[in-house]
Amino acid sequence: MRYMTTYDLMETFRNTNQWLGASALSMASYPIFALTPNPALQWMAAWGEVTERTFQRMVVKPDWGIESITGEDGRDHLVNVETVVERPFGDLIHFDVTGREEMDRRVLLVAPMSGHYATLLRSTVRSLLPDCEVYVTDWHNARDIPVSAGKFDVEDYTLYLMDFMRELGSDLHVIAVCQPAPLTLAATAYLAELDPKAQPRSLTLIGGPIDPDATPTDVTDFGRRVTMGQLEETMIQRVGFKYSGVGRLVYPGLLQLSSFMSMNAERHGQAFMDQIARVSRGEASDHDPHNKFYDEYLAVMDMPAEFYLSTVERIFKNGEIAKNEFVVDGHKVDIGAITSVAVKTVEGAKDDISAPGQCVAALDLLTGLPDGKKASHLEPEAGHYGIFAGRSWRNNIRPLVLDFIDANSEAPAERNRTKPRKAKAKQKAANKNTAA
Repeated sequence: MRYMTTYDLMETFRNTNQWLGASALSMASYPIFALTPNPALQWMAAWGEVTERTFQRMVVKPDWGIESITGEDGRDHLVNVETVVERPFGDLIHFDVTGREEMDRRVLLVAPMSGHYATLLRSTVRSLLPDCEVYVTDWHNARDIPVSAGKFDVEDYTLYLMDFMRELGSDLHVIAVCQPAPLTLAATAYLAELDPKAQPRSLTLIGGPIDPDATPTDVTDFGRRVTMGQLEETMIQRVGFKYSGVGRLVYPGLLQLSSFMSMNAERHGQAFMDQIARVSRGEASDHDPHNKFYDEYLAVMDMPAEFYLSTVERIFKNGEIAKNEFVVDGHKVDIGAITSVAVKTVEGAKDDISAPGQCVAALDLLTGLPDGKKASHLEPEAGHYGIFAGRSWRNNIRPLVLDFIDANSEAPAERNRTKPRKAKAKQKAANKNTAA
C-alpha cells in the first residue's frame, strides 16, 4: 500500500500545482486590478497561466491533430483515425484518408512504449501520409488497464507486433522508431520461423538499441550502474484508486517525467522562465513553439512494471537481442532466420540516447540475409529526435526510406485489401549503405 500512497501523493502534488496556477491566473486577472496596472500582477497572471497549462498536460493524452492532407489531385482530404485491432495494452490504428484510393506503400509505424504516447510520432505520420497508407501501434496508458488484463512484458510486446503484422498481410513495410527496434527485429525473425508468408517486405530500424554496449551512453550506463532490485524498489509503484488500473504495478509517467527533466533541468527551467516573460508581455500564443513542444513532452503515460523491468534486464543488461539469445514464449528466436526481409538501419551522428553503432549492429545479426538486402544510413549533425521527426528526417531520411520501400516492393503479396490498389510507381534501387 505504501507504493499506492506514493502514486497518489505524486498525483496530489500535480493536482495542487495545477490548482495554484489556475488560482493565481484568476486572482491576478481580476478586472478591477486593471485600474492601476501592476507589473507584479501581470507576472503573477503569466506564471499562473504557464503553471496551470504545464501540470494539466501531464495527465492528458494529446490528440493526433491531423485533420487533412493535400492529395496528388490538389484537393484537401480529411483524415480519420480508425482502430483496426483493439487489444488491452495497445491498438493498431489506421490513418484513413477519405476520398483517396489505397496507396501502394503500406507502412506500419511502430511507436515507442517509453513514457510518451504514440502521438510523439505525429510529425512522422504527417510526413508519410501523402505517400503511404500509415498504420501505427497506439500503446495504452497502463494506469487505465485493469489488473484483470494480466501482465505485459517484452515477450507480450513482441507477440503483439507479430499479430499486427499478420493482420496487415505481407505487403507491408515496417518502420520501428527507437525503443521498439530490438523487439520489432525479434518479431520479424519469429514470423520468419513460424509464419514466413506473414513477413513484411522491409524493415527500417531508426535509432534503436539493438546492441546497447556497442556505443555506451548515459542511458546504457545507468542500466549497468543500477541493480534490478534498486529499480524495482525506487521506480515501481501501484496505481491509485482514481484510475481503472488500481493496484497495477507501473513505472509512473510522472516519475519518468521527473527523470527526463532532471537530465536538463537548467535548460528546461530557463525555457519556462522565458515563456512566463513572453506571456506577461503578451507575446505568447496557444500554439507557439514552447507550447507546441511541451504540450507533447509533458504528456506522459505509465508503463507496465514488467515491461519496463524486462526491457532493462533483458535488452540492456543481458543483451539478449545483441547476443541472439532472445526467448519468446519458451522459444529461442533466431534472428538469422530472416532471409527475405530487406533491413535498413538509420542512426544520428549526434544521438546521445541511442548512439551510432547501437542500431547498425542489427545487420551483423542477419546472417541469413544477403548483403544486397541490407542497408544503413548515418545522418550527420542529427540527434535522436531529428532522425524521425526533425528537419533531418523530412529533408534527408524520409526520401531514403521511401526509396528503400520502393526498391523492395516489386512482386505482389498477400494483404487484407479493402480498397482498389493504386498503380505502382517505377522502382528505385536503394539497398545500399550510406554514411557521412
